[in-house]
Amino acid sequence: MTTYDAIRSNKTKSALLIIIFLILIVLIGWAIQIIDGTSGYGIVALAAIISIVSALIGYFGGAKIALSMNGAHEISKEQDPYVYRMVENLCIATGMPMPKVYVIEDEAINAFATGRDPQHAHIAVTTGAIRKLENEELEGVLAHELSHVQNYDIRFMTLVVVLVGTIVLLSDMFLRTRWIMGGRRSSRSGSAGNILMLVGIILLILSPIIAELIKLAISRKREYLADASGALMTRYPQALASALRKIQSDDLPLQRKSRATAHLFLASPFGAATRRGFSGSLFSTHPPIEERIAALEKMAGERTQ
Repeated sequence: MTTYDAIRSNKTKSALLIIIFLILIVLIGWAIQIIDGTSGYGIVALAAIISIVSALIGYFGGAKIALSMNGAHEISKEQDPYVYRMVENLCIATGMPMPKVYVIEDEAINAFATGRDPQHAHIAVTTGAIRKLENEELEGVLAHELSHVQNYDIRFMTLVVVLVGTIVLLSDMFLRTRWIMGGRRSSRSGSAGNILMLVGIILLILSPIIAELIKLAISRKREYLADASGALMTRYPQALASALRKIQSDDLPLQRKSRATAHLFLASPFGAATRRGFSGSLFSTHPPIEERIAALEKMAGERTQ
């Protein structure tokens, strides 16, 4: 797959993601209304409004939400010329717009990119990455994140943060409403009230699972593509491979971390321990680091031939 194919695919998937979430949230409202036995389309209309607002928030404000959740603060060239100029040089070399640069005060080695397009992009890197990585390694990490921007991965991944949260919120609101009003209704509706409560419990239990499945639907090939694109950007695959080895051996989770934004990061923000074993591999939004390193080393070998 070429870079242009990836960009076209990510734009299409972003539009499909919004449509799927709009339909899913409206169907949740419709199901609640049918089970609850209320007349009219008030709940469906409310669900539709919530889904539209959520999609707009995800598109226009999802980046700020992700940055805030992870404690990132913006820096200028004067505040941190080392990191800022490194990003600036990569953008000049590739002809990309300069994104806003953020720093996360954390000893873990990690970074992420977010935004809706290259003109509205943000890149955040931890202080641990800045201090522990050599120049070439940090450049490789930043090039990886710029590749996510260039490939429009950021739009798709940022939308997931807000839209998945909307489904969880609706399910939680539904269950809480039934706890408050269930007592009064149960005297009139009998078993119907119990069924409604059961559905609410099932929705609440399934919501985190649905959220994880949607995040897992983001192809792991995106990380391989960003690794490859970033390596081509720096023309030095070994640098990113070396940075990934340090992440693997560092074994430090981020102090502020959320499963809602875990898929945005270069590597799992929960630490190396969560990436080990069958369950860690199965439910991870990232490919195994060993496989990413092997792919980068293969690229390096091909370049030397």
